[in-house]
Amino acid sequence: MQAFQATQVYFDRAADLLGMDEQIRCALLTAKREVRVQIPVEMDDGSIRTLLGYRVQHDNSRGPMKGGLRYHADVDLDEVRALAALMTWKTAIVNIPYGGAKGGITVNPGTLSSKELERVTRKFVDQIHDVIGPQVDIPAPDMGTNYRVMSWLRNQWEKYHGFGPACVTGKPVEHYGVPGREEATGRGVGILAFKLIRRLGKQPRDIRVAIQGFGNVGTHTAKFLHEADFKVVAISDVSGAYVRENGLDIPDALRFALAHRGKLTGYANADHIPGDQLLTLDVDLLIPAALGNVITEQNVAAIQAEIILEAANGPIHPAADLVLQERGVTILPDILANAGGVTVSYFEWVQNLQHYKWGLDRVRQELDLVLSTAFEQVWQEAQEARISMRASAYKLAIERVHRATLLAGF
Repeated sequence: MQAFQATQVYFDRAADLLGMDEQIRCALLTAKREVRVQIPVEMDDGSIRTLLGYRVQHDNSRGPMKGGLRYHADVDLDEVRALAALMTWKTAIVNIPYGGAKGGITVNPGTLSSKELERVTRKFVDQIHDVIGPQVDIPAPDMGTNYRVMSWLRNQWEKYHGFGPACVTGKPVEHYGVPGREEATGRGVGILAFKLIRRLGKQPRDIRVAIQGFGNVGTHTAKFLHEADFKVVAISDVSGAYVRENGLDIPDALRFALAHRGKLTGYANADHIPGDQLLTLDVDLLIPAALGNVITEQNVAAIQAEIILEAANGPIHPAADLVLQERGVTILPDILANAGGVTVSYFEWVQNLQHYKWGLDRVRQELDLVLSTAFEQVWQEAQEARISMRASAYKLAIERVHRATLLAGF
């Protein structure tokens, strides 16, 4: 199943609950604009390499479109289309005035030098600058990109349009970014994990956690949960999984990764197992925080966790999702679970427009307020309607987008 098909399955399940007709479904699912561009770039050795870049702008009924820009070898139009739709529902569920967009370039950033990466970014902006901007579509970091890439993006966009730091979020503080943006997605996952397990009548100290992925999201999630007294027993990255039954020393693992270019390769203070085995460990809470489609029909029977938080986008195949629901597994869906990043991006955008700065404490307080409000709405709807939290989240998000669309007129 293609990525966008999976997104459509979840959409249709919620649309069925709303009794939505086929014409409205088509209008809400179809992207406003899809852009594919050719990016010819001179490499450091003088050769010319031609890459493909994408920007899909899904919906703007609730405000300018918002979404990350990822650099990855597997990026294609279908994936970007699916992620753009997810951003529409994500911004709606946390009720910030945005629509959804997403972008990407089909390239492995690890194969590029810093100068090559900068040239790729600037060439891409040259191609799409006229369809992005503070009131139209605001990019942000995603897989394979970071605050440096956002600085280049902003600088290149401003060459065409003049000073406008709100054209992109996820910038360094020196470039009108906000403190707390880098930690936002992982911190949000931690906040929501705490709220969910309390709603389930459990205590953090009794929860054994496995986190797949130890990049930006995974590391900040692990740090938050460790400080909140959860027992993180397993983490993983491309080198495999690292397990310690009595709980990992997360500060030690973070120091090791920081000293080894963000990698856990060679980490000795835990048992090493193949990475895919982390998903099937006997834990209470499983947090996929890496790639999508990692829990499938092939491995769902081996999943033992009773609670899953989708820190990654689309980590559970729809068929596997049904199996987990039937088993009574509680799943907090990606459109809420990883919405901390776009929420703090919204804070950054607002401050850029106002030319006013917030401190870290306020950013964290406002993030907690937005996510707590959204979580309680999703929880209450799920309980009252006797539906899953995924169905509840999609139902609330689609209702908001649908109403905004109808009020504006087709």
